[in-house]
Amino acid sequence: MSDKPIDSQSTPTSGADAQSKQHWLKGRDIDWKRIAYLLLGVGLFTAVYLSPEWPAAVDPKGEVFALSREGKAGLALFLLAATYWVTEVVPIGVTSIIIGVMQALFLIREPRIAFTDFMDPSVWFIFGSLTIGMVFTKTGLTRRIAYKMLVIVGERTSMIYLGCFVVTSALTLIMAHTAVAATIYPLLVAIHGLYTDEDKPTRFGMGLFMGMAFVAGAGSIITLLGAARGAVAIGFYRDVIGKDVTFFELSYYMAPVGVLMTFVLWGFFMVWCKPEKKTIPGLRARAAKLYTELGPITSKEILTLVLVITAILLLSLRSFVPELAVLHKSAIILTATVLFFVFNILSIKDLEDVPWNIILLFGGAMCIGFCLWQTGAAKWLAVQWLGLFEEAPGFVFIMGISFFVLLMTNFIMNVAAIAISLPVALVIAPYLGVSPEVILFSALVTAGMPFLLLVGAAPNAIAYGSGQFTTKEFFVAGIPASLILMVVLAGFVAVVWPLMGMPVMLPAAGS
Repeated sequence: MSDKPIDSQSTPTSGADAQSKQHWLKGRDIDWKRIAYLLLGVGLFTAVYLSPEWPAAVDPKGEVFALSREGKAGLALFLLAATYWVTEVVPIGVTSIIIGVMQALFLIREPRIAFTDFMDPSVWFIFGSLTIGMVFTKTGLTRRIAYKMLVIVGERTSMIYLGCFVVTSALTLIMAHTAVAATIYPLLVAIHGLYTDEDKPTRFGMGLFMGMAFVAGAGSIITLLGAARGAVAIGFYRDVIGKDVTFFELSYYMAPVGVLMTFVLWGFFMVWCKPEKKTIPGLRARAAKLYTELGPITSKEILTLVLVITAILLLSLRSFVPELAVLHKSAIILTATVLFFVFNILSIKDLEDVPWNIILLFGGAMCIGFCLWQTGAAKWLAVQWLGLFEEAPGFVFIMGISFFVLLMTNFIMNVAAIAISLPVALVIAPYLGVSPEVILFSALVTAGMPFLLLVGAAPNAIAYGSGQFTTKEFFVAGIPASLILMVVLAGFVAVVWPLMGMPVMLPAAGS
């Protein structure tokens, strides 16, 4: 036995000790990539914040829009937040908190205003939607629906994709796409659980959840019930043009786009996220057996269905019954949420399981959206962008405004994207001989399908909760999907909508 003293501070050198050494050294590694992304966000913020005054934007009527210090700071914060959301250098909910903190520290907006945005009614609507998804899972309704659907669509993964996408798209015809995503999400979890016993992400899982988010957007453009953006856009259109668009007129022009995009996205995900397995042998029989084992529907399941269906009916009828229009959508869905706890369907433990990271994400999205809006930065951006197309052909102008809305709706709430761009576009359109109708419908198409960032729409963030994809994977998949959307829209603007009777170009003077 050696008399050499043992150095308690020395590192392991061989065998099992060598593995310990590697682990010890790995723990002391510096994540340079993460540091680089952190510094990139700070660098972009600093470069824009400290840059000299930017030139004012001028609209076709000669109105000047100067970019204030607060507006420029808002754009700087916008770049920092986008960098951190895409790279996930910190949790997405923490990035949202940074948005509020930076506004307070750099005097971009009053802290009371900035932090109040995190409690905006739209954020509470998302909370209520997530709660509906949670109660469907807890009561067993999710499994009941999932097993029944699998018995119908069969064992081919391509048909499972299609079945899930069609159901998602169809539900958005009668209820908000956020509520649809929250309802469908646990169903997809149950389906993926039958696909694999492992916890790690799969291509099938990525396509299932990401596709649900994309398709929820595609379906939501078809009726006024799918999202609030349609009613807001029609309101602006009425104020600027003096004409109204009816519920059924909107659906007449938007249904072909929404239906086509649902099937196009199915094909896209069959290629982009091709399932590892073509079939799941024995799935139909297994689903039928599991459905039988659930037994008869329980009283809690029935009560849950009554509460949810009542909430959906009230949300839907608000568009048709003037007396119900005064009821805010968040109040309706939160009433159902409260009743879940009153009737002991949910407990305090369930409240602790709410995905607060996702809710914070949308609080931050509302915060940066209102920041850009209230500081005038968003209006400045819209006028600057649309000013590039003042002399462009009508078709180029239409696609230009649509692309701008597509970009903006990925970073701020789509209602805000519509609000800042549509009025300006409707003013410019007559100068180029472009019909206002095509501007309205084109903007609504791209506003409904933000495929790049999680903050673009609630279904994106809800799908992210599955853990089947990263924000970077979502962004990368969203690039070709967005290009496909623009190609489909171009086809409708140039060919389909004119054949359906929509005026695209105004008649020449004197004709």
